[in-house]
Amino acid sequence: MPVPWFLLSLALGRSPIVLSLERLVGPQDATHCSPGLSCHLWDSDILCLPGDIVPAPGPVLAPTHLQTELVLRCRKETYCDLCVRVAVHLAVHGHWEEPEDEEKFGGAADSGVEEPRNASLQAQVVLSFQAYPTARCVLLEVQVPAALVQFGQSVGSVVYDCFEAALGSEVRIWSYTQPRYKKELNLTQQLPDCRGLEVRNSIPSCWALPWLNVSADGDNVHLVLNVSEEQHFGLSLYWNQVQGPPKPRWHKNLTGPQIITLNHTDLVPCLCIQVWPLEPDSVRTNICPFREDPRAHQNLWRAARLRLLTLQSWLLDAPCSLPAEAALCWQAPGGDPCQPLVPPLSWENVTVDKVLEFPLLKVHPNLCVQVNSWEKLQLQECLWADSLGPLKDDVLLLETRGPQDNRSLCALEPSGCTSLPSKASTRAARLGEYLLQDLQSGQCLQLWDDDLGALWACPMDKYIHKRWALLWLACLLFAAALSLILLLKKDHAKGWLRLLKQDVRSGVSGSTRWAGGRPRGARPVPAHLFPPHLFSPAAAARGRAALLLYSADDSGFERLVGALASALCQLPLRVAVDLWSRREMSAQGPVAWFHAQRRQTLQEGGVVVLLFSPGAVALCSEWLQEGVSAPGAHGPHDAFRASLSCVLPDFLQGRAPGRYVGACFDRLLHPDSVPALFRTVPVFSLPSQLPDFLGALQQPRAPRPGRLQERAEQVSRALQPALDSYFHPPGTPAPGRGLGPGAGDGT
Repeated sequence: MPVPWFLLSLALGRSPIVLSLERLVGPQDATHCSPGLSCHLWDSDILCLPGDIVPAPGPVLAPTHLQTELVLRCRKETYCDLCVRVAVHLAVHGHWEEPEDEEKFGGAADSGVEEPRNASLQAQVVLSFQAYPTARCVLLEVQVPAALVQFGQSVGSVVYDCFEAALGSEVRIWSYTQPRYKKELNLTQQLPDCRGLEVRNSIPSCWALPWLNVSADGDNVHLVLNVSEEQHFGLSLYWNQVQGPPKPRWHKNLTGPQIITLNHTDLVPCLCIQVWPLEPDSVRTNICPFREDPRAHQNLWRAARLRLLTLQSWLLDAPCSLPAEAALCWQAPGGDPCQPLVPPLSWENVTVDKVLEFPLLKVHPNLCVQVNSWEKLQLQECLWADSLGPLKDDVLLLETRGPQDNRSLCALEPSGCTSLPSKASTRAARLGEYLLQDLQSGQCLQLWDDDLGALWACPMDKYIHKRWALLWLACLLFAAALSLILLLKKDHAKGWLRLLKQDVRSGVSGSTRWAGGRPRGARPVPAHLFPPHLFSPAAAARGRAALLLYSADDSGFERLVGALASALCQLPLRVAVDLWSRREMSAQGPVAWFHAQRRQTLQEGGVVVLLFSPGAVALCSEWLQEGVSAPGAHGPHDAFRASLSCVLPDFLQGRAPGRYVGACFDRLLHPDSVPALFRTVPVFSLPSQLPDFLGALQQPRAPRPGRLQERAEQVSRALQPALDSYFHPPGTPAPGRGLGPGAGDGT
């Protein structure tokens, strides 16, 4: 059962504060004002033309404050719409200008001024509303009696009922006078949706709204829409952007009920959900429920990337806006932490998808960008490493400039900034004089410069090369001294080589004694039963693993298989064959031994080679029930018979291509004689198709064609004596080719 993560009990998201709204009856707009004021609403809307600000001719009324309230306009008891009530608070603005010289105007002037000062004030107040997809302007006429006119004081308010808007929409309101004496007032009102309304049962647009539960089940997030089976609705997921339009991520028209599964890695703080019934003029409800989710914030930083635009400009690419600041740092090779270059540089505020530039004169592959959020490192990338190459073993010099043309230099190292010159034991301190000489001679690259300092990148390659040259010289001197000692003691050296040769022979004898599991004094074991790395350590170099399976038709064919396996070991291949593992196979049993070898080979990306012979074809046909039975019984070490129980399922289930390869010898068997099931993988005829065979074995790191041909000739030369021994010249009886008892027992 899904574990509850967060529950959207009413609709999308956590329920806001439930509002209890006043009801207005009737469809007509109305206005009323404070006691003492008179007001009137024009019958029709007007054009929304604010005009320019003009100087007040004297005291005028001007809006000082807007106040909104949500109400319900109901045509019936259970048929209401959401409406915005606006109260405009007014005050007296401006004053009467006093005449500079009363005598100049005389008594007529006095009587002309006194009359308007005792008159009432009138104003035409405009209210402008915008809420997608509608916009309108209404005109309110207000009159204030002379007794209430006090300069700079509030005279009351006028209330407008009301502007209808859709649930969940954003309403922008402006207010100004006509003509306009002051800058207009503005206010933005976010309307609630059905979740926050106590009277949502009275609003028809809330009746068909799909309800949604969100829960988590492990790494998945389930959006469960509880709607009736016949209801159709739209569901959209999008990234809400602080700047710019939303970025849609997923949209689909569905029929309820539905369960939409999101992976937790898809969650980011700005991931929002929009749901609406598929009906004309339906309400679209939006919610962003992952804003505070810790996993969403972690996913946001995992998805954030720094993108280089030019050599000196870059931007932060992320699904959502995030608070961040960035600075340059110096990354030295060797895995040490990147050292921020603050100071002398400073942290810069970062805006998502906004191009930023650092004041660099030149760029360097060791310069990286660090992005912090709330003083925590979130992102670091060396933007210039791709275009300028890998990190260089350069040292960064920080130049600090003071008054009176004073300057100081220090070298940035993991332990800090080492002053130059210095007697410290760091690398930069030991090479301090040389670095200062390089700086003066212009061998260092200036990365940044201003009045307070500069940054220089000085190469260290030549000093490292000098150290390596001394080391090589010491090695050459040691090798020369060792050669001289050996020449002086030539006789002793010959004796040492003889002893080494005897030790090697005794070791091979011991290996021969145990290779076939026989006690001391038994008859010698044929050489083809030894793993070739006992004789050639170079051939044991690690390469691709190859498991060689064959049917032990007779002892001559076993020698031929041993020669092929030994020749393949001279290449970068690690060959496993039961000839070299008789002791382990006897202890484990053929089936267990083959199963372990096959699993190890395939896990290491190796290949299983099926070497077909007449006996192998007969065994395969018997397993495939084609009516052909293999004559006789096979020895206890016949791994091919044991392997068929594991090999056949891979072929029958189509898992063999790329993991198996077939082969046969030219004069012994034609590839067309191989059962059709096994010809779903390449079957090569040897030695005529040796280059293709070796190419298939050494994939995916196949050598160049010329190199592959050389290896094929090498294997052919190693294999030819065994082929000549097995296939006698015409007229000579061929060795036993039967499949009788003991034919595969080479021990």
